[in-house]
Amino acid sequence: MRPTGFAALRSQAAPWTCGRCLRHRRGASFEAAQNTIRSNRRQYGNYGNNGGRSAVLLAATGGAAGAGALAFTDDVKHGYAAVRRSGRVLSTLALCINDYRVTLNHKTEDEEERTSLLKACHKRCAERTLEVLEKNGSIFIKLGQHLSSMNYLLPEEWTTTFIPLQDRCPVSSYESIENMFLKDTGNPITTLFDEFEREPLGSASLAQVHRARLKDTGQEVAVKVQHPALEEWARLDLALTRMTFSVLKRFFPEYDLEWLSNEMEYSLPQELDFALEGRNALRAKEYFKNIDETPLVIPDVKWGLKRILVMEYISGHRPDDLEYLDSNGIDRDEVSAALSRIFNEMIFGDGAPLHCDPHGGNIAIRKNTARRRQNFDIILYDHGLYRDIPKQLRRDYAKLWLAVIDADESAMRKYAYEVAGITEDQFPLFASAITGRDYRVLTKSVVSARSDQEKEDISGALGEGMLQQLVVLLGRVPRIMLLILKTNDLTRSLDENLHTRQGPVRTFMILARYCSRTVFQEQMEILSQRGSIFWPSNLFQLVSAWGSYMRVEVKLSLYEYYISFKRVVGLSATN
Repeated sequence: MRPTGFAALRSQAAPWTCGRCLRHRRGASFEAAQNTIRSNRRQYGNYGNNGGRSAVLLAATGGAAGAGALAFTDDVKHGYAAVRRSGRVLSTLALCINDYRVTLNHKTEDEEERTSLLKACHKRCAERTLEVLEKNGSIFIKLGQHLSSMNYLLPEEWTTTFIPLQDRCPVSSYESIENMFLKDTGNPITTLFDEFEREPLGSASLAQVHRARLKDTGQEVAVKVQHPALEEWARLDLALTRMTFSVLKRFFPEYDLEWLSNEMEYSLPQELDFALEGRNALRAKEYFKNIDETPLVIPDVKWGLKRILVMEYISGHRPDDLEYLDSNGIDRDEVSAALSRIFNEMIFGDGAPLHCDPHGGNIAIRKNTARRRQNFDIILYDHGLYRDIPKQLRRDYAKLWLAVIDADESAMRKYAYEVAGITEDQFPLFASAITGRDYRVLTKSVVSARSDQEKEDISGALGEGMLQQLVVLLGRVPRIMLLILKTNDLTRSLDENLHTRQGPVRTFMILARYCSRTVFQEQMEILSQRGSIFWPSNLFQLVSAWGSYMRVEVKLSLYEYYISFKRVVGLSATN
């Protein structure tokens, strides 16, 4: 009998006689799995109703909303659903634009009344938009989740209204998942798995995860499956999103958010390719395997296709589950430090891949008493959105942060221009954006906890006209910098949610260590190109570079010993 499923994968695998290249072995197994699945698909055919769709563009005009492109198929039912889907977006867009125009044109001398009218308009439009996002689902849920976290850019009425989208992700039926397996693999679920839980462990905007057990090995795995409806509507939804931001720019040019739709169009196809996510995960796993000081665990990848990814099952608790951390004797400060090392390594490590979506749902903590330095693991999920930072950008970004930590305003301005083209006028706003701090604090010392007054001052400044400047600024920043800033924001948020005893002091010292290492490596590279390091000029520069690097290294080492001493003598619970 012809072997199927994972038995077929195993029968095709070439023997490995040595362990000299784990990366190649994993890569080959990954590719072998995909090739076998493709072979099964060709042999057994594609299952499910695909219907041979041909897209046609239909102009749709809706009052003040302008025109939008719609994708149709020969299937009348699908075409009708596309019209309804697009109509919701167009009609709501027209209502919101008209509502804002009427509100903003309202004549009143009372500033308090004007503010109240505008807040009410924000709330009405946000609630209308929320209804559309929920009804259309798919990519619109992800867009709403992203907008809900942009409290530095959008009015509070919008961000708070969208918060429920974080917990209202769609759940695809088991029947639709079965049909997708047949279509994509050429095999029913029961051929590949002995067990497959019908109810998902969790669901996100793009996918859901089921626990299962492999047919041939009995290993417990997590199966990430894309919502089947996404494939049907992805192109149309992206077109509608692009059209929406384009129309908003036309009516309100001072709030140009087209960079948001541009970023979605660039990143979403990658997030929807689970085979790419599998390769990203294996690459990150390989990179971190030799970095002992980071307790990072990345689930191993068994195989993956565009819409299905099978991974090792590893579970844990959210990093903001403080009750779990405290009850298991897991030091919050050590978790904070480990997270800082992991993501600084991704940003500043030579050839390191950058995970661009490290929010609380993509990170888990589990207890592990077998580790020498820490008693926990940090599990990293969802590797769909990765970027590589160019070497020179990484080095200039390190110099920018060293300038921030040293409160060297002149150097800050210089490297802000190098990394993002920031002008003198834009610099104060950019400095606040990358640090989350009041610019006035940065010129003194960034290594301190944010006070309630500082948070209030920042919110007040955004309400007094800086919001518009921030929108313009973010629209001009290079895309890779937007993703680095996003990673910074998310990791800073993770750290604040841990409520550590040291505040940001330790994380800034860890950041300084990675930055100084990056700059030292650049200086050594330059010296090596100038001839022998024993030449007087080269030797002097070497000593100077080494001294700058060791100054930061010694400071951090002493601080780490101080923290360890406090823990040993029983002062870890005090400030």
